[in-house]
Amino acid sequence: MATPRISFEFFPPQSLEASFKLWDTVRVLAPLKPEFVSVTYGAGGTTRELTHDAVALIHKQYKLKVAAHLTCVNSSRDEIMTIAEGYAAVGVTDIVALRGDAPNGADAFTATEDGFANSIELIETLADSGKFNIRVGAYPEPHPDSANAAADVDWLKRKIDAGATSAITQFFFEPDTFFRFRDACDKAGITAPIIPGIMPITSWTGLKKFAGSCGTTLPAWLDDAFTKAIRDKRTDLLATAVCTELCSDLIDGGVEDLHFYTLNRPELTRDVCHALGVTPDASLQNVA
Repeated sequence: MATPRISFEFFPPQSLEASFKLWDTVRVLAPLKPEFVSVTYGAGGTTRELTHDAVALIHKQYKLKVAAHLTCVNSSRDEIMTIAEGYAAVGVTDIVALRGDAPNGADAFTATEDGFANSIELIETLADSGKFNIRVGAYPEPHPDSANAAADVDWLKRKIDAGATSAITQFFFEPDTFFRFRDACDKAGITAPIIPGIMPITSWTGLKKFAGSCGTTLPAWLDDAFTKAIRDKRTDLLATAVCTELCSDLIDGGVEDLHFYTLNRPELTRDVCHALGVTPDASLQNVA
C-alpha cells in the first residue's frame, strides 16, 4: 500500500481550555509533515478574528502551509477581501472558499447586502486577485441544500471553472461513496484533484447528530458496531480500525491524498496515520 499525502483540519479556540487543545493538536500532528492544514470559521463566521490569529501563528511557528477558511456569511465583499488580503500579508495564500452555513437561528443562507451571493462569486474574486491558491468543498452525498447528487457535481464543476484548484469532500464512511462521486466528476470533465475528507470517530453520539445535519449516511453496520463497542468499552479500538480500513480501501482505489477532520483531538488521527505508514519527522517534534 502506498503511503498517502495527508492534511489536517483544525478549528480556532474560543476559550483558554480550547486554546490548549488546539496547540496540543498541532504539536502532535505537525511532525507527520502534512501537505497543508486548514483552519475553519465558526458557524456564521463567528470566529473570524480567532481564525486569523490561529492561521497566522500556525504558519509562523510551525512553518506549515495553512489554508484559511473563508465564507460568504455576515460580511460584505469588501470585508471578506480585506480578510483575504490580511492573510496574504502574513504569507498565507491558500484559501478554502466556502459559501458557509446559515448564521445561528436562521433557516437558510441569505447573502449580506453588498456580499457574495454564493461561493462561486467568492472564488472568482479571489482568483481575479492572482494571489491565492483556492480550495473548495465537495459533496459525495447530496448537500442539504442540493436538489440531487448530479447538482452537486455540476456546482463543483462551476467552482473549478471559476478558479479553484482542488476540492476537499465532506466526510463519508464507505469507500464506494467516494468512488462513485469521483467517477461522476470525471465524466463531468472535472480534472482538479478531489481529496477525500476523513472523519475519525471520536464520539459516536456526537457524530450521529453532526452527520444528520450535513446529509452524511451512517451505514447500519457502523451503528451496530458502535452500539456493541460502547457496551464493551472498546470504542477507541473500533474507531481506529474503521478509519484505517476506510483509508486503506481508498488508497487501494488510487487515492493519494487524505484530509482528516481532527476536531482538535489528535490521538486517533495520529494513530490512523501511523497505521497507514505516515511517520513523524523528529525535527518537528520539539517545536514549542
